[in-house]
This record gives sequence, structure tokens and C-alpha cells, in this order.
Amino acid sequence: NHWMMAWTGLEINTLAIIPLISKSHHPRAIEAAIKYFLVQATASALLLFSSMINAWLSGQWDIAQMTHPAPCLLMTTAIAMKLGLVPFHFWFPEVLQGTSLITALLLSTLMKLPPLTLLLLTSHSLNPTLLTIMAVSSTALGGWMGLNQTQTRKILAFSSISHLGWMAAILLYYPKLTLLTFYLYTMMTTTVFLALNTTKTLNLKTMMIAWTKAPMLNTTLMLALLSLAGLPPLTGFLPKWLILQELTSQELTPLATTIAMLSLLGLFFYLRLAYHSTITLPPNSTTHMNQWH
Repeated sequence: NHWMMAWTGLEINTLAIIPLISKSHHPRAIEAAIKYFLVQATASALLLFSSMINAWLSGQWDIAQMTHPAPCLLMTTAIAMKLGLVPFHFWFPEVLQGTSLITALLLSTLMKLPPLTLLLLTSHSLNPTLLTIMAVSSTALGGWMGLNQTQTRKILAFSSISHLGWMAAILLYYPKLTLLTFYLYTMMTTTVFLALNTTKTLNLKTMMIAWTKAPMLNTTLMLALLSLAGLPPLTGFLPKWLILQELTSQELTPLATTIAMLSLLGLFFYLRLAYHSTITLPPNSTTHMNQWH
């Protein structure tokens, strides 16, 4: 409940993941680590700055007592930078593309938890306009920019951005739902990343022949991707359904309609991934066909 400790935790978090990002010693990985460090250090400094202003104005360091609008805005901005919400999303796909799949998994799931926790703790005093704008633009950009990608890590990065948009949209009205969305998202993304890691799939081209290595795994991957897209019979539909229901009951039907429409963009590239993984057969020779026997 003390801002100073929250800041310390975020700093330790950042410093702990940097060796994992730069582990491969490839120039891309080093570049990714530096980008990550710069963004996270800026965000941490901004967070510390906002909590100091808050302490200066209100005389205490309690996280739950963010009462003034100025530190609230600064804190939301800092956490948006940490999470990779639009308009601070540019570092995220780049960093994910530079690392291994397992580190990318850590970055897109576990590393989102501390900033999200801070948002949940301060959710009652956040600025609704700013958060809603960020939520809608994240859902939009996550969908739009994912359409043009062939690298699986970048596609999953943009999918993460659009899911964060959904979480930010409901944060003010029903914080527990944000947490549920995050848990289910973590579960589904873990499935996808681990499946891709097993078949060593880094782009759509190798995904076409991945089923020859592990047919059953690829079928599971297809289901996980469709669940991530939020198609009704699967788990991923549950948070979206509840979020839309809650938003409409709060008389925010335009917002609900907008993010529901924007999630169709995401659905397109998830479907493309699902097709690449299982549903279509590549025009390849018979030498590939026997790998799984």
C-alpha cells in the first residue's frame, strides 16, 4: 500500500527480465533489451514522479488515496507505458520480435501483472475519459496492425495490445472482470506460445508445415487461437461477453458496440493463423508428410 514499495517492485521486475531478453547475444536481442529498458525506466520514473506529487499534495504515500487529478493522469500514463497500451505501444512488438518465444511469453503475461495490479488498486480514482480513449484505440490498433504481420510473435504482441484494450475498457466499472480477462488471456496465450515453441514456429511460412511435426498439438493450437479470438463456444468468449454485458448495463452501449466491432479485426488474423496451423494443407512434397510417424 506504499507507492515507494510499488515502484521498487516494478524496478526489480524490469531489471530481472533484461538478462532473459538479451540471453541469445544476437544484435536484435540486445536492441530489444535496450528498448525495453529505456521504456520501462521512463515509465518507472514517471510513476515515482506522480506518487511524489501525490504525496506532496495530500501528505501521504498510500496507493489507495490517489485523490488529485494531476498525479492520477501521470500515473495512468506511466502504467500505460509499462503495459504497452496505445499510444505507448510501439516498443512492445519490437521487443517481442527480438526475444525467444518463452521470454516473449513472460513479457506478454507475467510482466503485465504488476502494472495491472496498480491500476486495479487505484481504479476508483482514475480518469474515465483517458482510460476509455486508450481502451478503444488499443483495441483498434491491436486489430489493425496485426492484420499485416507474418511473424507470429508480432501477431501475438498486437493481440496482447487489443486484449489490454478490453481490460482497460471495463477497469473503471467492474475491476474484478479485468482480472478475470487477464487470467483467461494469460492461460490462452501460454497455450499458444508453448505450442509455437514446441514446433519452433516463428512465422506463417513455417506454420504451414508445423502440423507434420505434431498434428495433435497443432489441432490444439487451432482451438487455442480461436479461443483467443473470442469465438462463442470457447473460453475466450466468456470475458468478452461479460464485459459487453456490464458495459451495456452501465448504459455505455456505444463503447460496447465499438470494441465489439473492433475485435472483428483481431478475429481475422486469428482465423488466418488457425487456417495456417491446421485447416489448409500446404502444397508440399511427400517428404514432409512422414515426420510425425
